[in-house]
Amino acid sequence: MRTLIKGGRIVNEGKTFDGVMVIDGELIADVLPSEVPVDGTFDNTIDATGCYILPGVIDSHVHFRDPGLTEKADMDTESRAAAAGGVTSFFDMPNTMPQTTTLEALEEKFGIAARKSHVNYSFFFGATNENCHLFPLLDPQRIPGIKLFMGSSTGNMLVDSDDSLERIFSLAPLPLMAHCEDTAIINQNMASFKERYGDDPPVWAHQLIRNEEACLASTSKAIALATKHQARLHIAHISTEAELEMIPANSLHSITAEATVGHLLFSTVDYDPLGTRIKVNPAIKSVIDQEALRRGLNDGRISTIATDHAPHLLSQKQGGCARAASGMPMIQFSLPSMLELVDEDVLTFERMVELMAHNPARIFDVRRRGFLRKGYQADLVIVRPNSPWTLTPDIILSKCGWSPLEGHEFHWRVETTFCNGYPVYQNGHVAESSHGQPILFR
Repeated sequence: MRTLIKGGRIVNEGKTFDGVMVIDGELIADVLPSEVPVDGTFDNTIDATGCYILPGVIDSHVHFRDPGLTEKADMDTESRAAAAGGVTSFFDMPNTMPQTTTLEALEEKFGIAARKSHVNYSFFFGATNENCHLFPLLDPQRIPGIKLFMGSSTGNMLVDSDDSLERIFSLAPLPLMAHCEDTAIINQNMASFKERYGDDPPVWAHQLIRNEEACLASTSKAIALATKHQARLHIAHISTEAELEMIPANSLHSITAEATVGHLLFSTVDYDPLGTRIKVNPAIKSVIDQEALRRGLNDGRISTIATDHAPHLLSQKQGGCARAASGMPMIQFSLPSMLELVDEDVLTFERMVELMAHNPARIFDVRRRGFLRKGYQADLVIVRPNSPWTLTPDIILSKCGWSPLEGHEFHWRVETTFCNGYPVYQNGHVAESSHGQPILFR
């Protein structure tokens, strides 16, 4: 199948220009300025006039809940949501059931994705206090890195032993993605709030329990260990201005930081209207922190934008700080949301593409994806501006069936998503026959 995409504006590698693209099978055959004539015959021609053509989003931080937690999400439903949102590749986190802390559990996930995923996939291996001996057995061409929970987590994935942390940072052969919150500080704060408000403190207290101090203590420790052992560290979901001040600018292969869509969109003023729908770990923080994160998108301290897509059933989101589950579904609407920040001059179109596609590919050494280049996999998305629509529950593809953005009117629309040269999402529908591929690295 040869496809010609004409009439659109291409945004890629710091440039925006009127151009045409040729897809041949799974690969990009040409990316050309519109004035250059295109030869050959085509099986399919797409007129993208009025639209922008971008590399497919690489979401390097998702929780698709498969296996073991599939009442709230699974590889099929969440990859459909990804395709509808212009996301062509995802890296899934290890806190499933079983946890991805053994080679057998890792292989099980690859098998599930091969059967069910509509877009490209890979998986982080989860570090524990006891599994460093497995690091040399990990295939660096198949997985992006190792996920390290340096804060509250489930089961045995909380790494709270100093000896274990030293071993992990000294032995890790791959980038470490760290969730940084200090458990002792969080527990002390929770106990204090329970004394005042009972067993389930109100949700507005979440950011005071999982506060700046807890984040900063853990992040500073991770940076010190990475510096000591010369480990590659990617700090997940930075949420405070104080943490951001510790991150070096434009350092894509030493210490880098991720901002999530949720922390960029919401602040403490949103707890009142949205309640536990925006309860996440680390907590949504102040307007000052939100503004600092937005500035960090431009000054090189934030290197990637991801979603931390973490679906729960609404019944699991009931209660307050102690009872309601933490996490929200964001993957289907992350690209339209960030395009709105472009419209608001929070960042440029080119920088958004860098943070959502180019830099995840660079930091994790993704092979032949993340850029619109001849010979690369044809992962791309066509988006249309000035096309208003309102987010209603009936269009949500995530199995959990809700979004904190319900009722919001967007002005950018994802028209078509190509994954490996195939139109996996088009005209409002996900192709039933579409299958993603395992992502290769290095």
